[in-house]
Amino acid sequence: MSNEPGNEARNGSVAQRSEQEIIKASSAFAHDDPRRSWFYLVTTLGMQVASQVGAVLAPTWWLKLTLGILAGLLTARSFMIYHDYKHGSILRGSKPAKWILDAFGLYVLTPAQVWTQTHNYHHAHTAKLVGSHVGSYMMLTTALWEKATPGQRFMYKLTRHPLTIVFGYFTVFIYGFCTAAFMRNPRKNPDSALALVVQVTMFALLWRYCGVEAMVYALLVPQLLAHAVGAYLFYAQHNFPEAHVQPRETWTYVRAALESSSYMKMGPVMNFFTGNIGYHHVHHLNHRIPFYRLPDAMAAIPELQHPLGVTSLWPSDIIACFKLKLWDAEQGKLVGFPKLESRDESTVATQS
Repeated sequence: MSNEPGNEARNGSVAQRSEQEIIKASSAFAHDDPRRSWFYLVTTLGMQVASQVGAVLAPTWWLKLTLGILAGLLTARSFMIYHDYKHGSILRGSKPAKWILDAFGLYVLTPAQVWTQTHNYHHAHTAKLVGSHVGSYMMLTTALWEKATPGQRFMYKLTRHPLTIVFGYFTVFIYGFCTAAFMRNPRKNPDSALALVVQVTMFALLWRYCGVEAMVYALLVPQLLAHAVGAYLFYAQHNFPEAHVQPRETWTYVRAALESSSYMKMGPVMNFFTGNIGYHHVHHLNHRIPFYRLPDAMAAIPELQHPLGVTSLWPSDIIACFKLKLWDAEQGKLVGFPKLESRDESTVATQS
């Protein structure tokens, strides 16, 4: 591990054992229980589909909406199971699981090909000053921000804007994972186009045979909610007040997990719906640990029990994470956009 000054102060427990020893300790939990994994997959997808069917058949709008929200939360859980499968942490080598979950990936606009490309890269480059934007949100330093053109600043602001994340269904998934991926390399990402076709077809069929209300409550509401949750988790798990970003020279895999990946405190209900992904520092330490073993790993490994970054889904924590925009190397922390900039822009506007 790097001997950079301040490293032990940021996470004193890391200094007790080497990185290799910490990873070795985590490997005791990196074992799938196929029966348990199949149970979670079948029951979660079953509840999700049942909620969506219920949203179609329910007699009142409020019950339709309630079932649509439930379906959205269950879709988020199904996605976390899909996410684990793609990491090879559950049901590895199972053809039935591949058929089911690859089809689910098309449904949630996260086709297998582009997801594997970007997410594996993300795990290998989390919290690097250069290259960490693939599979995650772009991060500029304050120095790079000063050099950026107005157009580059606008696109950067747009990418990290709260509304972009809240409407992640359109921005992150329809555009990022599907439209942009296919346009970038049609031959390599044909399933991105297929995911768009599947999405349009589902909406059209529901509208044609079940009506607009059924389409909205059984499909649009669940998709909007599930993708908003997913887009925010993507953001907050690596953009939190205590996050530490490293240059390539001092970057290490374990350090990125322990210093640059958050532990998001949730109650049992939200841990269920998010598939324990709040234990994100544990997941980044060893992505082969199944989602249902992440709490056990944290409880057993001392280095994981006092994470550098702790956040939650409380509004105050969400606001704190959204305020973070740039990495300030001199201060060694994430900061907002320069306040001077807004005053300069207002001055220019007044003069003109």
